[in-house]
Amino acid sequence: MKLRAYLLMVFVVAIWGTTFVVVKDALTDATPLAFNLVRMTLAFFILAAVYHRHWREITRGQLLAGAVVGFFLAAGYQFQTAGLVHTTPSKSAFITGMVVVLVPLLSAVPRLRPQGAHAPRWNAYLGAILAFCGILLLTLPAGRGLLPDFTSVSIGDVLTFGCTIAFAFHCLSLGHVSPRIPFQPLALLQVGFCALFMAISTPLLEHPHMHFTPRLAIALGVAALLATAAAFSIQSWAQSILPATHTALILTLEQSSRGLLHFSLWASASACGPQVAH
Repeated sequence: MKLRAYLLMVFVVAIWGTTFVVVKDALTDATPLAFNLVRMTLAFFILAAVYHRHWREITRGQLLAGAVVGFFLAAGYQFQTAGLVHTTPSKSAFITGMVVVLVPLLSAVPRLRPQGAHAPRWNAYLGAILAFCGILLLTLPAGRGLLPDFTSVSIGDVLTFGCTIAFAFHCLSLGHVSPRIPFQPLALLQVGFCALFMAISTPLLEHPHMHFTPRLAIALGVAALLATAAAFSIQSWAQSILPATHTALILTLEQSSRGLLHFSLWASASACGPQVAH
């Protein structure tokens, strides 16, 4: 069972890492937060249809749990997207990757640790440090030193760190509630509340607009069905089995897959000549 959970989580982060190319191209037709809102809303309707038999089983406790998990999920997406407007992609990836360090550190606090979970051991911290070093190597441009340029911390860096904190608490909150709630209503509720919180916050953070094109429709369909409905269903189930620290470690693979895609796209562009590369 654990092996299946590990493999499925690797599959999830592979989806998240590879679909960003499709999403990035589609963002010429929509503002980022508007895209996220429509994506989450579509995913909620998909889950509502697929898990329609579980509506009657939802309790007040599950509603509260879904609201908490959905809040942290929405906060992570909104902070990350808003932060990207004011910081560089390399700094954003570096700061977001710090979730692999935050989760073990927060798990060391007994009240934040999921019930029945043990305090992180030395190997969890070692894995977090190694994963963090890997993110450094993948996100930093060649010849720019060992760290991104943080001599001037921008508002984008602060917003992105808020994203890191939110995703860390999303991982921990899932670890708390997933063993007690079936994954179907948990996935449904967290995505639904995430869409609700996004609907409230999006008009405050940007002037949303969309120009519907086939490219945008494909991106929304892929992001809603695979990268949201299927992905968060799998994560809701997997975290009932896996420790939050292990999940955070697996999530760093998303940065790896994005880094490899960035490299392959850069290599393809360079091979086509300087005009394409620029």
